[in-house]
Amino acid sequence: MASLPNEGRSGEHNPTSKATTQEDAAAGTATSADVAAAPSDPIDSPNDGVSYREMLLGERFWYGAETVPSRGLGTPDLSDRLVNEAEELLSDRRFGWVSITDNPGGVPMLPPDWLAGVLSPRAERVVVHETCKDLNRNGLEANAWRYASEGFDNVLALTGDYPTEGYGGMAQPVFDLDSVGLISLLKSMNDGLEVRGRRGQVEKLPPTHFFIGCCVSPFKRHERELMPQYFKLALKILAGAEWVIPQLGYDMRKFHEVKLMLASRGMGHVPVVGNVYILTKTVAKVFNSGRLAGCVVTDELLGKVNKYAAGPDKGKQFFKELAAKQLACFKGLGFAAGYIAGMAKPETFAAIVDLANSYGEEDWRDFMPEICFSQPDEFFLFDHDPKTALAEPTQINPEYLKSLEHPPKPGEVGLGYRLSRSVHSTAFTRDRGLWGLMRWIFRDWDEQKPGFFGRIARGVERGSKGALYGCKDCGDCSLPDTAYICPLACCSKGSRNGPCGGSRDGRCELDDKECLWARAYERLKYYGESESMLDRPAVIYNPALEETSSWANTYLDRDHHAPRTKTEDQ
Repeated sequence: MASLPNEGRSGEHNPTSKATTQEDAAAGTATSADVAAAPSDPIDSPNDGVSYREMLLGERFWYGAETVPSRGLGTPDLSDRLVNEAEELLSDRRFGWVSITDNPGGVPMLPPDWLAGVLSPRAERVVVHETCKDLNRNGLEANAWRYASEGFDNVLALTGDYPTEGYGGMAQPVFDLDSVGLISLLKSMNDGLEVRGRRGQVEKLPPTHFFIGCCVSPFKRHERELMPQYFKLALKILAGAEWVIPQLGYDMRKFHEVKLMLASRGMGHVPVVGNVYILTKTVAKVFNSGRLAGCVVTDELLGKVNKYAAGPDKGKQFFKELAAKQLACFKGLGFAAGYIAGMAKPETFAAIVDLANSYGEEDWRDFMPEICFSQPDEFFLFDHDPKTALAEPTQINPEYLKSLEHPPKPGEVGLGYRLSRSVHSTAFTRDRGLWGLMRWIFRDWDEQKPGFFGRIARGVERGSKGALYGCKDCGDCSLPDTAYICPLACCSKGSRNGPCGGSRDGRCELDDKECLWARAYERLKYYGESESMLDRPAVIYNPALEETSSWANTYLDRDHHAPRTKTEDQ
């Protein structure tokens, strides 16, 4: 999910270093050498038939690990190594499942089903990632049918990183659906996808059994970035997501906030998987630079990484203990599982799990305040205790609550936005104002050949929307969904269901513009509408309406705003 592209696992063959830092000694922290002398907690056999679904919905805390396919066929040794490492992880009593990435970092690699196919006898313990950047909705559906037919029911649905390279130049991204649209598709397949048969009749296909996962990115510096992330997470769950994994960062308060947010909204039953990436000096530098979307290492943590990396063991002990402490915190906070990734071999992953299991039941409380590497002036939704770094679902940030009552007027709320709201309220709000009259007029025009007034109206629509919003004439307009900021003109991924996880300091993943959803949040908050900005069904854009009148499509119930049956949505 957050792996570095074009890099396999490093050649770490010594998972336990005897070097102990002064800081570790002062804290009384157990080292890997200590763990080697003590037995790990008893763990059930990996061949006991427990599925990933049962793991997350059960009482025990589980561990999983990430596997990353390579780019190209490579050598037989490379292919064998990837397979052997995945099989070694699945055979290790410490690990419940493996997760296989889908072109992480926007770089083409072998698809996840290649490695998954080799592991098919253990399909119930394999999670495959499915992203929207390289396939349209038909390709995604076909992929899903293949996974279902081969027994791979555990799917992590992602929008995906923007492509960074490709043959002959950078690849053109697809993003026909986003993560919410993909989750909706998978949920519809679970319910029995209803399609039109050859004779026009409705047919219901056999239901699938996907265990659908989603991501959220809590490591955002600004309120205008973070809150839309949380609202989108709630939308994903309502659309059909059944488990959650946060993107990467090194502040346990932000990880905890994901569970707190879910609990505060009555979604505390949804299992959350803690995400750990084993740092190295190189990885920390990449995460700190912002080159890998959704992965955050602060300047403070980078300084500590550089300090330990200059030591005799190049920081290996520090990196392993940091990962183990994170896992211990996840277990103590009530996460369902811990997920480990990084450029390391299975024996290194195992040593980290052993170290995490060696800690006392309450040691995680001491680790929480240690792992609080926040960004300057970072916004937190919950009011965390400065000593324990903990909070309760009811402890909402009081400054945030005050700002909801008296929101400041941002620069985003200008004359154009106010005019857009007024026109929509008068002419485009169903069963209000001019709606009935405009519906009658456009129906009359639609039943005739395009006449003079119809052509005039179309010209006014294209000219005004192009000038005001940079309209791309998609015909299925989402301006009311996005605070009158065109998603096709102002979002690199054309997202209509909330932000992706790639923004940084309020700017797009590509760093060429402000994030559309951060701008929309500020506009809506001023009018007291931010908390409900994504309280709606998923928006699935209909490309068949491209270069047709979005006004006519709205009034005549052709676009996504129309009341729809389940069959029509599918």
